[in-house]
Amino acid sequence: MSDRGYPEAVANEFSTPPTAFTDREGRTIEVRPYENTDEGYEALVEMYDAFDPADRAQGIPPGGEKRIREWLDAILGDDCLNVIAWCGDEIAGHATLVPDDEAYELAIFVHQEYQRAGIGTHLIRGLLGYGQAEGIQKVWLTVERWNRAAVSLYKKIGFETSNAESFELEMGLRLNPDGDGDGNAGGDGDEDEDDQ
Repeated sequence: MSDRGYPEAVANEFSTPPTAFTDREGRTIEVRPYENTDEGYEALVEMYDAFDPADRAQGIPPGGEKRIREWLDAILGDDCLNVIAWCGDEIAGHATLVPDDEAYELAIFVHQEYQRAGIGTHLIRGLLGYGQAEGIQKVWLTVERWNRAAVSLYKKIGFETSNAESFELEMGLRLNPDGDGDGNAGGDGDEDEDDQ
């Protein structure tokens, strides 16, 4: 049991994937739930193997194909929710919700070739829509406090800072009511913020 704080208000409803959009570079991107196929798995390994080490945060994604596969095997399990941003047959980004006590931890990765094109915003919204549809109540994440673009994006989506005592911010979001029905909608629905 943790002492994380979450907003009292329930976030606005997010669209459930699959969804498609045109990014700021004119590319057609489709956000879909991860399907456990060899093709999807190998495409994820390829994306993470090509991931710029400078964009790693908190030790993830790991480096090296063996460690990437071990990590993916853990976060692609039945108890986790995953969405992929596809640009044709190439993966542009991946987001996951991993169970952690009474909540789920969110992690998102957009490949450096696709960053700052609006993909992260759609990827997070798709993952949160998937989480709402699956009945997930609370989501949290950590972000390095210097990553102002990411912090701004998370706030715009509805995350609130719950712990700011280190070089990382911990942020929380309430996706669904706790079962007592007293949650209220919140957030502003804007989708124009730059992503990480």
